[in-house]
Amino acid sequence: MSFTIAIAGKGGTGKTTVAALTVSRLIARGSKPVLAVDADPNCCLDAALGVEVAQTVGAVREQARELAGKGLGSGVSKQQMLELKIAESLVEADDFDLIAMGRCEGPGCYCYANNVLKRVIERLADDYPVLVIDNEAGLENLSRRIVRRVDLLVMVSDPSQAGLTTVERLHELAREMGLEVGALAIIVNRLRDGRIPNGAAAVREKTKADLLIGLPLDDALAELGELGSSLIGFGPDNPTVAEIDRLLADVGPR
Repeated sequence: MSFTIAIAGKGGTGKTTVAALTVSRLIARGSKPVLAVDADPNCCLDAALGVEVAQTVGAVREQARELAGKGLGSGVSKQQMLELKIAESLVEADDFDLIAMGRCEGPGCYCYANNVLKRVIERLADDYPVLVIDNEAGLENLSRRIVRRVDLLVMVSDPSQAGLTTVERLHELAREMGLEVGALAIIVNRLRDGRIPNGAAAVREKTKADLLIGLPLDDALAELGELGSSLIGFGPDNPTVAEIDRLLADVGPR
């Protein structure tokens, strides 16, 4: 069974950067191939991983609707057609593969596409030792149960009190949802002076988090992000990467 890592937090805290670095360092540790799931409608994980998504699940859903409406694909159910197209949208790289949720391009909700994506992930998961899910802001994707269990939930915050309060609220939401979580890690990102704010320790105590780490304000990573460049292969001499290595060593897959 795959080890599932979910990255969550409020918008703008650097979840995608953390997700991409997590994929990169898992590969460096030999936990490959990794299945990366971009569950954020903004679809930024592909650039951070140095690949390009040609089709998203949202776009595939609309294509399947159109084909079914035109009576194409005779002998193939709408569900089978959608599953096939989602499988075709998988981006394959040397040490990881990526599938992106994207946005719906027409009327309707994600409920049906989410259910199919869940089944596709379940089928694919046996081929990957680790899954890394980059969630949209909040826990919306996890509440849709696209995975049955999260072995490591990483909540990313900025150093502000508002950000830390959001972590508390998301943790409470996860409890209300009955989300099955193996370990919880809190990352406080973009520290200007390298010191984790005092409020973070209180949040760790309230949430019973297994690990609390801080990531520095990293100009090198910020510049790559602005350029849309890949973070794959960024070395452990970088202080942010070193902390991601510590995260995986402490609460990651064995």
